[in-house]
Amino acid sequence: MAAQPTPSRKGMELGIYTFGDVFPNPFTGEPTSHKQRMRDIVRWAKLADEVGLDVFAVGEHHRLDMVVSSPPVVLASVAEATKRIKLSSSTTLLNTLDPVRVYEDFATLDLLSDGRAEMIVGRGSFTESFPLFGYDLEDYDALFAEKIDLLLKLNTQERVTWQGTYRPPLKDAEISPRAERPIPIWVGVGGTPQSAARAGVLGLPLNLAILGGPQRFPPLIDLYRHAGAQAGHDPAKLRVAISSHGYIGEDGAQAREEHYRIYSGFMRKGLRNRFRPMEIPRDHYEHEAGPRGGIFAGEAKEIVEKIRWEHQLFGHNRTLLQLDWGGIPSAKVERMIEILGTEVAPAVREAIP
Repeated sequence: MAAQPTPSRKGMELGIYTFGDVFPNPFTGEPTSHKQRMRDIVRWAKLADEVGLDVFAVGEHHRLDMVVSSPPVVLASVAEATKRIKLSSSTTLLNTLDPVRVYEDFATLDLLSDGRAEMIVGRGSFTESFPLFGYDLEDYDALFAEKIDLLLKLNTQERVTWQGTYRPPLKDAEISPRAERPIPIWVGVGGTPQSAARAGVLGLPLNLAILGGPQRFPPLIDLYRHAGAQAGHDPAKLRVAISSHGYIGEDGAQAREEHYRIYSGFMRKGLRNRFRPMEIPRDHYEHEAGPRGGIFAGEAKEIVEKIRWEHQLFGHNRTLLQLDWGGIPSAKVERMIEILGTEVAPAVREAIP
């Protein structure tokens, strides 16, 4: 049973997200420096803003093959290069951060960007930050539950009194600077029912990472909306975003051929501390990149049709695509951003008003 659509006054939002990976160029094998990738990120954001996309997001990681460890710092630079686009993390690893610092950093970004800051907070699928900042993986869920509670208070109160288990208590603490409005906070979920239900209970919008098999996710979204309704939250505020991999070209078949080479080659190598090397059969990829799969690979009209189909399935409000995963050359990423903004976005907005 498909998840029931939630009304949205703004229609479907489209955007992109990046982890700032510095994997070798899949076509030439050439490396990318951290400095170059930082410059690429700012340039991509500027282009996304110019072609009319709604959201630009950067993910937090603490490893040498991904360059962004502090999204609000990177987004502050992006804010100076853009005018309208919303600026978000994807994801802020709240388990291993101090919520006071998280709020203050994003409030600073919000002031610098004239109210465009957002954050997606989550527990994260990588675990490097736990030993790096002195946290125990056994506290994985308890850390998030406590810290999201504090972050929500910080987001609405100038002075905070609070006590928990994992950080010193706060007593009438002044929290500065203050954003001019509560910063939108989304909860990032990779498929865990408990996390989806918690987002609903808190009344926070849900960002769902879908990297395969979209048809298995409607029950999770239904659970989220049911939990939110049971907690007394306005259904119109229970927004849903979908994050997926994408690869867009002028010709759909050629785009999928290129992307399969990149995707299968990357998976064949594996990723340290994340997954073991694995072979991706061509028929499996073709299904995932096809009309009912989780990968957005093809030409503009095919991307539009998949977004429309997923909207019928999920009733979601936002689609974010990761266009650079796997060391894809910056020039190709820029062309994909252009197609997404000038061809895909107008058609989606007309189809999903």
